[in-house]
Formats: sequence, structure tokens, C-alpha cells
Amino acid sequence: MTLRIVLAMSGLIVTAACQPAPDQAATEAGTDGATSTTVERQTHDAATFHQTTSFGMASSAGFAWSSDDSRVLISSDETGVFNAYAVDPATGGREALTTSETNATYAVSWFPTDDRAVVTADSGGNEISHIFVRELDGRLNDITPGEEVRAQFLGWAPNGNDMWLMTNERDQSAMDIYAYDTLSYESGFVFQNDDALQIGDISPDGRWLALVRNRTSADSDILLLDLASGETEPSVITAHEGNIAHGVYTFTPDSSQLVYATDEHGEFNQAWTYDLADGSTAPLIEADWDVQFVIYSDTGRYRVSGINADARTEVTILDAQSGDTLALPELPAGDINSVRFSRDESRIAFLINSATSPSNLHVVDLASQDHAQLTNALNPAVTEDEMVDAQVVRFESFDGLEIPGILYRPHGASADNPVPALVWVHGGPGGQSRIGYSATIQHLVNHGYAVYAANNRGSSGYGKTFFHMDDRRHGEEDLRDIVAAGDWLRTQDWVNADEVGVIGGSYGGYMTAAALTFHPEAFEVGINIFGVTNWERTLASIPPWWESFREALYDEMGDPATDAERHHAISPLFHAENVIRPMLVIQGANDPRVLQVESDELVEAVRANGVPVEYVLFPDEGHGFRRRENRITASEAYLGFLDTYLRGAGDTPAE
Repeated sequence: MTLRIVLAMSGLIVTAACQPAPDQAATEAGTDGATSTTVERQTHDAATFHQTTSFGMASSAGFAWSSDDSRVLISSDETGVFNAYAVDPATGGREALTTSETNATYAVSWFPTDDRAVVTADSGGNEISHIFVRELDGRLNDITPGEEVRAQFLGWAPNGNDMWLMTNERDQSAMDIYAYDTLSYESGFVFQNDDALQIGDISPDGRWLALVRNRTSADSDILLLDLASGETEPSVITAHEGNIAHGVYTFTPDSSQLVYATDEHGEFNQAWTYDLADGSTAPLIEADWDVQFVIYSDTGRYRVSGINADARTEVTILDAQSGDTLALPELPAGDINSVRFSRDESRIAFLINSATSPSNLHVVDLASQDHAQLTNALNPAVTEDEMVDAQVVRFESFDGLEIPGILYRPHGASADNPVPALVWVHGGPGGQSRIGYSATIQHLVNHGYAVYAANNRGSSGYGKTFFHMDDRRHGEEDLRDIVAAGDWLRTQDWVNADEVGVIGGSYGGYMTAAALTFHPEAFEVGINIFGVTNWERTLASIPPWWESFREALYDEMGDPATDAERHHAISPLFHAENVIRPMLVIQGANDPRVLQVESDELVEAVRANGVPVEYVLFPDEGHGFRRRENRITASEAYLGFLDTYLRGAGDTPAE
């Protein structure tokens, strides 16, 4: 529920939490022990790892189960491009509801009373998403047309006759709320968002609207509007002093309470309730980690919540009638996510994901405890035994601060067989590397490259103090954490100390380019994937639909009007003459966040140094990967680059 997600790159890695964390001491000790094995493992090409199938559930605000509970709505990229599918919960049979060969199309919701489906898609990764209805005859109907119109699904009106959508058709910088008639698709205003607030949620009875005003990345308020009152100005319900961050989880199904996030009472986001009748508040879920989400079944009998426990998601399903945690049968190792109840609440559908297995769709009958896995996402050409499981490992940074991260150690890596290694940097800037299946990482590890995904200071998930340590200091201490991660890898006897590189996407791409620029001898190579290299241009050209986050973004990164000198100082492009180590740059031509010109200019500038630079431009991608064939191409480019310039290269100066 914390802000800091603006530059996070979509589609680079499929991330989700997985297996229960082992004892911390055992985890740390395990990083020093040998993990060599006598089993001979085959190396595979990138396609083998990427030709898994990624599955995603319909929106929690919509209906994942059809009106008669006979089908489950999911997204799948089994053709190489995401499309919407209907799954038979009895047999696992899938029917393609959309058949796009170009633009990723994601499932959103079934209609309340028939088999029409809501889906969403943008154009070539430009992030200008439209809402489409998949009609009963199979036609795909764009109900939010307009070249610059961006639309999102919000929910269904209580009578089932209207669909609530958010669009920026009136003002590109603000998402207004409209009610779309489910038969004519004609729309009418529900809320005009003149202050460009962040839309939170609408109560199930359609009366209450929750919004968020983000003052800074550390301070925000929730506002509430009674839509039935005729008033147009929402009221602040979280008045406070100092920096306190708030967010909206959901309303209770009976529309009596708002469930919201707050870090007022400690380091982590906790779930509290606000009573809509009398304004009283009370704690709902308190934990030693951030509460990630809270959702309810339609009747309110079941409450599902998730805790971000050390880069893994721990899910609890509470039966409100009994007050007990819902019993589930023995399930495959991994983390449950995207829990969706059938309309009659007799069954649940959900995904399970782990470091060694992509997300698979499961269904459990709550009465009989019968369980079925409906999909097999992993490519049969590779087994889970060939994958490398992930470990949570911490190290001390340059100033003694403990930095957490996710370690992937190749099979057979040992003091007698040291391997090259990479520091992986997540996006954000306040993102988090989490345990989950990554075809990109498993491909690299399969070819003998260790990967350590460092959660440098400024990462989310480890408390608000850690989270804000890099505010207006990006490219400074957080970058030194990444350099320190490389230094830590070099101390491991199973790592070749002369073969350590850095790789990252989005903000992680910036950190990669910054490492090669401002710490030019810290890494042997760098792979910059969709990375910011000119903060002056990026912050001055953010998309208009980021308006609700603009002030908070500027508070964290600095306002271009007043902080241009700092932005110039931390931008790799303006200091590219310092780069002496080989670099690979990946860019999407349609990227609205990191414009192609940034990568074009960086590549030209570094090549002028006589440094090897490889450049891969994808004409049909935006900020991240939506097409499997492009993910495969990129992964092969990573491996080819590393095999050329890192493995065996040692400290050989660039030519």
C-alpha cells in the first residue's frame, strides 16, 4: 500500500512469494556450505524456461467465477501473448475468449448475470489501456475508445446494471469515475476528480467512495465521499500530524466499514477499519510485516489477507462464522495468491507460485476438501529439480546496515568450481525483489551464473525507516549497497571474484548504468534493461496519468524545477565518459516512462569511449515485456553478452 511503485517495470520478472522461510540461521549457514551435486544437469536455451505459461486471475474487484460457477476467468500467455481464457473447474479445459497476436489482453471480470467478460489491453505497451467487453458472440467491443483515453475497471454497481470504470477522457491527468450501462454501454458521471486524487474503492452498496491524497511518499491521507448525499467534495478521515502513510484496501461487504492501511502504529502497514456510521477506528490485522492485501468473499463470510513476510506472501483465510482459519488440504510447496471464491462460496480458485515453479491454477472444494491442480505451467522439457531454489540471505553494507536479498546459487557451485555472479537490482525505486519463478533468472543460473537480487535501502517490505533511507539520495547510499552486494559476492568461496556483474530493469536499469558510471571498476559488466539514464528528462516528461503521484514523486526524487543540479549529477548520460566496462542496453520503442532517446544517447556516448556496448531495441514493447518471443530474445542476449564479456574475462580492460 506504499507509494514508490511509479517506475516499477511490468513484465520483466514474474514475481510472487513462495515456500515458507527456513530457519534464519540455517539460511545464512547454507550460503557458506557446498551445494555441489553429483547429478549431471543439462543446460537449456532461454525458450525452454520462457515457454512456461504465465497465469493470472481476474480482478479481485470483479467476478472470477462465471454467473453459474461453471467457469473461472484467467489470463494466460500460452500462445506467447496474454489473452483471456475460461477454465472449466472440473476438468481444467480452457477456452480462449480473446485471441490477440499483438497486444497483451488481460482478464478482468465476468458480467454479473451472463457470460460476457470484461478484459483490458493497451497498444504496444504504451500503457494507455482500454476496457473491452467480450460479447456473447465472441466479438471484442472497445467501450472506452479514444487515442489518449486511459481506462480502468473499478467494480460493479449493486444492482448489476452498471459497471464502474475510471477514465481520463475529461482530463488526461485525472481519473474520473463513470457508470457504464451493461446493455447500452452508455456512461454517466459518478465522480469528477478535479483534484486528481488516487481512486481507492467504492463500497458494495455504491454509496461511499474512498480516495487517497499522496502528499509525499511518507505522508498521505484518505478522503471519503458520500455519493448519495449529493456532495461533491470528499472529506479527510485520517487527519494527523507528521508523516503517516495511508492506503485503501477495500470496504467490508456490508458497506459498514472501510478497511485501510496505515503505518501510524509502527514500522509496517497494518490493516485498520473505519466505521462509516460513527467514524470510529479499530485495528483489524497487526503483524511484524506489511499487510499486503485484504479482500472478502461476496457475503463477507470469508476474509482473505496477505502478509509480506521477508519477500514471501503468507496468506490467511478466516471464516468469520467460526472465527477459525479456513482448513485447506495438503497443497504443493509455494505461496497461495489471488484467492477467488465461487459465487456460492463453496469453492475457491487460487494460484500457487514458487521459485522453481510458475504459478498454477488450483481449485478446492471447501466442504469435501477435494483439490485439483488445473494447469501445468512448467515446460515439460525442464523439471523442477533442474531449477535452483531461492534463499533469503543478508549481508552488511558499507556502513554496517543489514541488506536483505534473494540468492540463486547454481547447482555444483563450490570452492572447487567457482562461478560468475550477478547482482540483480529491482525496479521502483521502492520495489522489492521477492521469491518467485523467474524464467530469466533460472536461465542464467542454469548456465552457471549465480544471481543475488539485493533489496537495497529504499526497498519496500522492510519497514518505513528502511524504505525512506534513500529519499532524495538516489544514486548515493542505495547505489553503494549494490556495490557492496558485489563485494559480498566476491567474498564467497564459490564465486569467481573476477567475474561479478550487475543487471537490473527500470530503476534497476538506472542503478546498473549508475554503477558502471560512478563506480566504474566495481563490476566487470552491466546489463541495463529499460533503465533511466537522464533524470532531467524523465521527471519532466512523466505521463499525465501520474498526476495523483506527482507531488509525492517529486518529494522523493526531487522537483525538476529546483533539483535539476542534483538530477544532472546522478544521471549516467551526462557522465558517460566514466564508463570503462562493457554494457548491454535493452529498450522498448513504445516506453512512456523511459523514452527511447535516453538509451539511444547513452549507447552513443559510451561507444564513444571505445567501450563495447550492445543495444537491443524492441519496436513492439513499452516499459517491460509483454510478449514471450521478446523475453526469449532478451534472455539470449543477456547470456550471449555475459558469456562474451564476463565469463573468463576477469579484469581484462575493455578495448
